[in-house]
Amino acid sequence: MSRWQLDDHERQELTELLAALIRHPSPDPPGDESEIAPFVAGQLTSLGLDVETDEFLPGRINVLARIKGGGGPALVFSAHMDTMPTGDGDWHHPPFAAEIADGRLYGRGAADMKSGLAAMVAAAAKVAGSGTRLSGDLILAFSAGESTGCIGAKRMLETGALADAGWLLVSEPTSLDILTAETGALWLDVTAHGETGHASGGGGTNAIRRLMEFLEKLPGDLFQGQMHPLLGQPSLAVNGLHAGHAPNISPDRARATLDIRTLPGQSASAVIDKLAAMAGDGFGFQVIDDKPPVETPADDPFVAACADALAAVKGAAKPPGGVHYFSDSNVLVPALGIPRVIIGPGELGMSGRQDEWVSLDAVCDAAAVYAEIAARTLAA
Repeated sequence: MSRWQLDDHERQELTELLAALIRHPSPDPPGDESEIAPFVAGQLTSLGLDVETDEFLPGRINVLARIKGGGGPALVFSAHMDTMPTGDGDWHHPPFAAEIADGRLYGRGAADMKSGLAAMVAAAAKVAGSGTRLSGDLILAFSAGESTGCIGAKRMLETGALADAGWLLVSEPTSLDILTAETGALWLDVTAHGETGHASGGGGTNAIRRLMEFLEKLPGDLFQGQMHPLLGQPSLAVNGLHAGHAPNISPDRARATLDIRTLPGQSASAVIDKLAAMAGDGFGFQVIDDKPPVETPADDPFVAACADALAAVKGAAKPPGGVHYFSDSNVLVPALGIPRVIIGPGELGMSGRQDEWVSLDAVCDAAAVYAEIAARTLAA
């Protein structure tokens, strides 16, 4: 049994913290951390940590805190404070009530990823209270706007807040498994050009028809033969359509918004070149955002330290896997050049669902795992 396991009092405190986080709504859109960020900062200040808040845009606030160590590289605990919106459907458990039933806590952000954030706070409290000497700082980097292009993580890079980082631990949902590979996220606007004409005369070139014919080609042809051992194939989703001037006018432009999840070694320019070749003349491509794929080698010592920590708490750790979501690490890792591992208590696939939930046992186990990772990685 790990010495970092939470006792009954600590488990209750962690449950209360997570419930309080759920009761501080932070959906994105609209995107506003002005309610949750001061609460998180206050919790960290009460632990005696050095805490900084950074409101870099109106209502968009990062929270950073440090447990001071020696002069070595820092370990970063990374989580975002924003959540998905609640949607229009009916919830059996109100999204901001933090109701508990059958060992699960329900609410928007329970899995993605306020449970991970809460567990990281609890782990920091354990480490700070233990008197353990650390070779480098333990940084808690809680970001704004991960859903909005990882704007909070980008701000942390701009300010140099993570310049001394040597390792990155992310608490996105993983069902408490180790993930080392993430697809990239390439968001594109594809515009088909046509020519206006009146419907009664059959004139013009309908841009909608041209766009639809192009989109129908994509699923079978775009990624043929491309495969990754942990991530499988790249993926493509059409998540926006915009066209038309009037019911009786053939549209001269039609635009589709694509979400393409790319594999390590697959560049945005190569994907766009292939799309352009498939489309032919009369199409335009505009990049909305490009977050590159990220992979930490399975034999990296940090991966081994995380696996050992997970085994110490849970008794075993599965081999590392991969995931098709993106996280702040898609921005941080290419800039910092450090190994990254994702371990989170939330269930994979739970993000954005109605009646989102997390297992309270998993949250408490995650806190112990994070503290174990900090102790092993920052051993003085």
